[in-house]
Amino acid sequence: MAGGWAQDGAVNEQIEASIADELARLKARRGPVGESLTHCAECDEPIPEARRQALPGVKLCIDCQNARDARPKLRGGINRRGSKDSQMK
Repeated sequence: MAGGWAQDGAVNEQIEASIADELARLKARRGPVGESLTHCAECDEPIPEARRQALPGVKLCIDCQNARDARPKLRGGINRRGSKDSQMK
């Protein structure tokens, strides 16, 4: 039961929308698809055949992929109610 000016079920709708957003984000992170490159897209070093077979669609060598994975991942800091101080982190 929602209170104030919110309609009934508004909280559940927010929760379901948040779950749907997170699932879409995870599906987008599935990984590389398509044909593997023979040379790294960033440093142009050769990508070993074993890596290309293990990860179809790989575009980066191991060193460049490790550097990319080490970068901090930024996520939006605004919750569904528009507050920048979300307590849902």
